[in-house]
Amino acid sequence: MKTGFYTEKGPRAIGPYCTAVTSGGMIFCSGMLGINPETGKLAEGGIEAQTAQSIANIRTVAAELGVSLDDAVKTTVFLTDMAVFPKVNAIYAEAFGANPPARTCVAVAALPMTALVEIEVIFAK
Repeated sequence: MKTGFYTEKGPRAIGPYCTAVTSGGMIFCSGMLGINPETGKLAEGGIEAQTAQSIANIRTVAAELGVSLDDAVKTTVFLTDMAVFPKVNAIYAEAFGANPPARTCVAVAALPMTALVEIEVIFAK
């Protein structure tokens, strides 16, 4: 059985999907853009600002669901430009610490709202 979750504190979905779905002790978090939940717009300041905001959004949603970044078991990072990979890596490494989750990072042609980065996460509860 699955249960859909819609954030109250993070950015709202920009399409017909849940913020996350819980099922069997797992939480599948939809991809998070670097959207400021107060303005509904992408964080200003380029890839660093968008990556930091994306991770902040993930933290917010995780807290609403009773987990933290320490409970992340898998992430997927989508980038529109692999040249920014080192900058994203630095922010990501700081956020996920010494015991990071498994990760896939892929380059994509484009992201919604012309975002530069999107991060999705799977948590074990």
